Amino acid sequence: MIVTWVFSLFLLYFGALSHGFSGNVSSRPAVVKIGAIFTVDSTIGRVAKIAIEAAVNDVNSNSSILPGTKLNINMQNSNCSGFLGMVGAMQIMETDIVAVIGPQSSVVAHIVSQVATEFQVPLLSFAATDPTLSALQFPFFVRMTQSDLYQMTAIADIVDHYGWKDVIAIFLDDDYGRNGVAALDDELARRRCKISYKVGLPPGPDINRGEVMDILVKVAVMESRVIVLHAYPSLGFLVYSVARYLGMMGDGYVWIATDWLSSALDSSLPLSPERMDSLQGVLVLRQHTPDSDRKKEFLSRWNKLTGGSFGLNSYALCAYDAVWLVAHAIDSYFNEGGVISFSNDSRLSSVGGGNLHLESMRIFDGGKLLLKNILQSDLVGLTGPIKFNSDRSLVLPAYDVINVIGTGIRRVGYWSNYSGLSTLPPEALYSKPPNRSSANQQLHSVFWPGETVIKPRGWVFPNNGKLLRIAVPNRVSYKEFVSRVRGSNMFKGFCIDVFTAAVNLLPYAVPYQFVPYGDGRENPSYNELVTLVSTGFFDGAVGDISIVPNRSRIVDFTQPYAASGLLVVAPFRKSNTGAWAFLRPFSALMWTVTAAFFLIVGIVVWILEHRTNDEFRGPPKKQLITILWFSLSTLFFAHKENTISTLGRMVLLIWLFVVLIVNSSYTAGLTSILTVQQLSSPIKGVETLKQGDDPIGYQVGSFVEKYLIEQIGISKSRLVALGSPEAYADALRRGPKKGGVSAVVDELPYVELFLSSQCKFRIVGQEFIKGGWGFAFTRDSPLAIDMSTAILALSENGELQRIHDKWLVRGSCSLESAGIESDRLHLKSFWGLFLICGTVCVIALFIHFLQIMRRFRSSARAESISVGQRISRSRRIQTLLSLIDEKEDHSKREGKRRKMDRSTSGDSKDCELGSNSKSQQAQMSPESNFN
Repeated sequence: MIVTWVFSLFLLYFGALSHGFSGNVSSRPAVVKIGAIFTVDSTIGRVAKIAIEAAVNDVNSNSSILPGTKLNINMQNSNCSGFLGMVGAMQIMETDIVAVIGPQSSVVAHIVSQVATEFQVPLLSFAATDPTLSALQFPFFVRMTQSDLYQMTAIADIVDHYGWKDVIAIFLDDDYGRNGVAALDDELARRRCKISYKVGLPPGPDINRGEVMDILVKVAVMESRVIVLHAYPSLGFLVYSVARYLGMMGDGYVWIATDWLSSALDSSLPLSPERMDSLQGVLVLRQHTPDSDRKKEFLSRWNKLTGGSFGLNSYALCAYDAVWLVAHAIDSYFNEGGVISFSNDSRLSSVGGGNLHLESMRIFDGGKLLLKNILQSDLVGLTGPIKFNSDRSLVLPAYDVINVIGTGIRRVGYWSNYSGLSTLPPEALYSKPPNRSSANQQLHSVFWPGETVIKPRGWVFPNNGKLLRIAVPNRVSYKEFVSRVRGSNMFKGFCIDVFTAAVNLLPYAVPYQFVPYGDGRENPSYNELVTLVSTGFFDGAVGDISIVPNRSRIVDFTQPYAASGLLVVAPFRKSNTGAWAFLRPFSALMWTVTAAFFLIVGIVVWILEHRTNDEFRGPPKKQLITILWFSLSTLFFAHKENTISTLGRMVLLIWLFVVLIVNSSYTAGLTSILTVQQLSSPIKGVETLKQGDDPIGYQVGSFVEKYLIEQIGISKSRLVALGSPEAYADALRRGPKKGGVSAVVDELPYVELFLSSQCKFRIVGQEFIKGGWGFAFTRDSPLAIDMSTAILALSENGELQRIHDKWLVRGSCSLESAGIESDRLHLKSFWGLFLICGTVCVIALFIHFLQIMRRFRSSARAESISVGQRISRSRRIQTLLSLIDEKEDHSKREGKRRKMDRSTSGDSKDCELGSNSKSQQAQMSPESNFN
């Protein structure tokens, strides 16, 4: 009887555990059920099935994980169908599972994630890469692989690294394809690139070769030659086969495949020769998995597990790690006291299920705790670190960049979200600061389609017979730059010749036609012309088009082929010498400051010499004459008064140096005025125009009008539009008082051509903006870059200068076209000298008065002691004034100094006498010591 009771209790205990119920929080069930959903007969599904089974066996045979508990895996085939995936998920939910490995397809993941969220069962997908599978919408979805967001970022970095701007995207038209390409479009836009053409492939097995051929024929006539293929393996191989048949795997094409191709190559190599031939030169991405001992060991086991029939791809490694992650999370769940229990969903019970048995699907009570343990895991698996960031993505995403060559593949570099493209493994860069600079982005040489290692240009002109519409301004003035040949749509001129020469240097033919822009009665608006290019009405514009900021924001310009800046042209008059020509070398302020310094230096020297030098003493009238005479005589270095004091000599030395520089400059300036013809104009530059109110001329259609109004601040009412060089000359001759203009503001090339035949006008002031002329093309046009390179080549080989000389030969006034500059010397050229001189004067006066004050304090102290009482303020002032005017015995001090010099140059006896002399000197009065 006792044995029967014990046996019954034993069966009841283990039976309850097998059904997932436990009444003891510290006990563990003998079996924990998990599910797996994937497409069994797919490239990824075949290897994933083997990896999942191997992982379950490894977990169950490892006593350190889930001791006493075995994992039981229930696999369902979704067949890449959302409906079948949902059915499989519901069937799995009926078996009281605690987690699901999968699904493999992003389309299935969208549907199954809804089921997993409803029943609070964590869903660990090892292959669903759709970036829109977010944790906010699907809180129980955990991605065990990298999101396509990172893969598309890697592709965008590759496109940007090689300098391509336009990309064609061919994708599977489902959630996986559309959302992946949308992420690629966003990443390309951040790099000023774009997807110029998108084409979707119908999902499912019904698409045939003819449909793919129709799609690729449309792609072949596009301009871009950079094609990104985002599909499934079976459909992707069909696309490449058709592309090879159409000649789209040849020279000039760039094919970039997402990781579907790398998973197929890793799983199925070697492929058939026919397939490998259609893949030559393709760039492929593969999820990066660091090398480790565990990974090498598993690779050695893989042949035994598969019998050599399948290779191992990165998705199989992710599936293997997913099982281990679930096992560790369940182990932590049990350690925290969790139990396997389920609750019925009341909403399912109220639905008439018929034969669906909806009431058998129950909510996992510990799903939230198990999910938390999964997300907090920090493991190292076959794929590397398994750790999730705040948005539930694996940390440190990275990809291998692979090139298909011959019968195999070659890794040409890596991409990581940490440092971008690199030839070093990402693990070697994690210890260094991140560096995403363009100079640090590197890849090994690539074997491109067409059996070439030269980087493809990435674009061609469309193969549909369309000519580029190149707008040319139909000018009525300055026709040397561009003009229309009468009675035709042909153009000639400097700009046209430069464009034609640059096009001839391109390594490909450019089909284009010139389209005139303007009515032919006046010069057209160049701002409107550039706007039409930016909208695509014209493909480009050729002419004397200035490169200015507001235009550069809407179109792409080539390298400038001609220097251009704004200049002011005004009438001039010849200046005669006249009776007062000797005053012209210096400005009025310069004369004033120089005269003031003559007087100041004379006063300073008088103050410093008055007490010691008899030549600076005497009656006030005499002293005033001495000051004036001394200061003015220094101009000719003819001053007869000697300076005795050290401070006076120092001031005089600095002042004589200043006089030397000023005198030399005055002599040079006066010589130039008297010997060289002088030109003058009341307008000195753009600042003069800004301060005045006279009319100003500008060329019709130029950007000068807008620039003078917005940047310089000149009123629009002052601006006068002029249409030709003759109108320039007439308006300048008449002047503002007779209905003309005071000056004309125009660009350098026009001004040079105008002045070559108009000798009565000159450039005044300096060029106040720098710029250039360039050819305008639509935004991100690759032709702009190639034309810039051609223009540089024209400049280097001298052809650009030859074209310039052909059209813009200067006339008889070219040698006199120097601009009018001010011929006066201003104070700003000498203020440093005057500053030094003034500083020395101030310092000398400060030292002199400091000595006076020291003597004054000694005298006042001695007088107060002799009187026996404090002296009054008036008496102190009288004492100070007497000290300032007192004559110091300079000869006595010099005699003592000579005596000291003799004592220091004698023999030993003289040294002794010198010693006595020094002791006597130490006993002198304070006045003698000071002097």
